[in-house]
Amino acid sequence: MSVVVIGLNHRTAPLDLLERMAVPDGRLPKALHGLCSREHVTEAMVLSTCNRTEVYAVAERFHGAYSDIRNFLGELSYLPPEDFADHLYVHYDSAAASHLLAVTAGLDSAVLGEAEIQGQVKRAWERARDEGAAGPVLNLLVRHALEAGKRARTETGIGRHIASASQAAVAMASARLDGIAGRTVLVLGAGEMGEGMAVALAGAGVGEIRVANRTPSRAEALAERVGGRAVPISDLPAQLAEVDLLLTSTGAGTPMVERDDLAPIMATRPERPLLIVDIAMPRDVDAAVAEIDGVTLLDMDDLRAFAAAGLAGRRREVARVEKILNEELDRYLGASSAREVAPTIVALRKRAEEVRAAELARFRPRLDDLEPRQMEAVEALTRGLVAKLLHSPTVVLKDAAGTARGDRLVAALRELFETEA
Repeated sequence: MSVVVIGLNHRTAPLDLLERMAVPDGRLPKALHGLCSREHVTEAMVLSTCNRTEVYAVAERFHGAYSDIRNFLGELSYLPPEDFADHLYVHYDSAAASHLLAVTAGLDSAVLGEAEIQGQVKRAWERARDEGAAGPVLNLLVRHALEAGKRARTETGIGRHIASASQAAVAMASARLDGIAGRTVLVLGAGEMGEGMAVALAGAGVGEIRVANRTPSRAEALAERVGGRAVPISDLPAQLAEVDLLLTSTGAGTPMVERDDLAPIMATRPERPLLIVDIAMPRDVDAAVAEIDGVTLLDMDDLRAFAAAGLAGRRREVARVEKILNEELDRYLGASSAREVAPTIVALRKRAEEVRAAELARFRPRLDDLEPRQMEAVEALTRGLVAKLLHSPTVVLKDAAGTARGDRLVAALRELFETEA
């Protein structure tokens, strides 16, 4: 079996395609069950964020699993596979593990070293476990990835300064507005990203923070935390008539702000422009909103360009992070290899013991005249012979674990000794 990751991200796919591939939280159970019902996939986890959609799977056969997952992505996006296949990346075994470790540490994010991805990986794993889609293979991998991400942020400076998409969104808005002190801001969405933006705003001296969310209690809790005011999401048009900045990141799945709804609102405030920063995936704001006079619309593409301009300091930490990731990858591969080889070794020893016991039973009539001490000596002798015969194969198998040679040795031992593991 192989661990495989197949996906696309902000480097390999345009924003429109990423948007179509997004898997909202409410669709995750169906997606996970759909993946695990396919012929060549035995475990699965879906990681869908504003930067990526990736499927991590345990594959019985690599090519079969690739086809299964590609077809899944096609059904998800309502696109034929040939329309997006060129945007996919594929990693398997140690390369798949290395990729997840890098993702969790923030090295593969638009904002280098971002902290939010650690929690997103953890939640994707929890959902996969809750749905029975993640098993022992993925559980082992994700545990090591989370440990690697934690070490990267505590032992290096990769997460200093702007280290999250939400912080970058506020910084980008501030740069566009020549500062946001005294501004009235509406935060649409009170999830992790919305919370991050609201907290960043609170430290930037804005005039007023308003928070709207589909679940009012969450909006109220976040508003209280940042000294702001919760507003009903049904009151969105009236709020847009008053605010200077809209920051949005909901999991709605369909646009929350349409061109035809915003145009008449902007007509009532011709001398007062509106900046909108939409970091939702799928997007909360209709792209056509950018055509309205007085509206500036920024999305994840703009955020990535903004974040790229401030990387110099954190880039110096990349080498230190990579050293940590290599250490954690070695630990994972060692643990994974031991896990894969152990059942074969146990089965081999069990088979040898069965043969030894059967042969002693066959010769038992000839040994009836032996005294108990002599019989004990025969038992010890035969056990010792079996142990010595199995010692070298066991050592070689452990040393070769996790390699193509190791796979061949496991297959050969199972066939030669008629064992099942």
